[in-house]
Amino acid sequence: MTINQHYNQQLETDAVLARVRQQYPQGASLYQLAPLDQLHIGGIKASERLLRHLDPERHRQVLDIGSGAGGLMRQAALAGINMIGLDITHDLNRLNQGLNGCLEQPVTTPVLTSDAHHLPFADNSIDLILFQHSLLNMPDDVQVLQECRRVLKRDGQLLLHEVVEGEHPGAMRFPVPWADDAKHSHLLSQSALAARLQAAGFGAIEMDDWSNEALTWRRRQLEKEQADSSAPAPLSPALILGNRFKAMGQNVAINLEKGAIRVLECLTTPA
Repeated sequence: MTINQHYNQQLETDAVLARVRQQYPQGASLYQLAPLDQLHIGGIKASERLLRHLDPERHRQVLDIGSGAGGLMRQAALAGINMIGLDITHDLNRLNQGLNGCLEQPVTTPVLTSDAHHLPFADNSIDLILFQHSLLNMPDDVQVLQECRRVLKRDGQLLLHEVVEGEHPGAMRFPVPWADDAKHSHLLSQSALAARLQAAGFGAIEMDDWSNEALTWRRRQLEKEQADSSAPAPLSPALILGNRFKAMGQNVAINLEKGAIRVLECLTTPA
């Protein structure tokens, strides 16, 4: 199964957009859209934490690789930071663009349907590249990171909010939001990620473990999802991931609890 097939299995973009417009005819806030478009562990608060690294004056060319439904891009745009989104799944890009017009304050964010293994950008042209739970979908992470190094300016930055293998990877349970089975999950250990970055031409690496906060957030989300079973929330990741989402959400919590996965923030610069 390809990445496209994984995310397209139960996604009906036009129906999702119609649902959003029906629920919020006057436009939705970022927080109202968040259950749909902030699909990473930690949700909109994790994105707020990630965006603290970005400076609109310094970071004029920002690339979000694996931009998905675009929650991070809209959040950044309303904070004065312009991003270019790149995702290989065209229907997610259509959803991303459609949701821009569903905000109380509509935004315009450019997005490309393209493959991160072959970035369509010139050498030394990007100030900052972001991955938010997207490197784990890249079969050849070495090539992807080399491409990032190629297009980043010499004083550019690479910022990742990623899931990595924990101390007990054998305890991993599937499905999870990024993969239905082990064959399509490309998690690295923390040490392997650091080695890949150095091999791709990056220098000093700062890593911050967000796993405890991630587990607290996921447990809180499970409580909400169980409480909403009789009266479903207006928007949910299930609109994208379908009926698989219930098991996926439960497995993310179990995998964090058992140490099968960890959640990291990683910041590095070209060597």
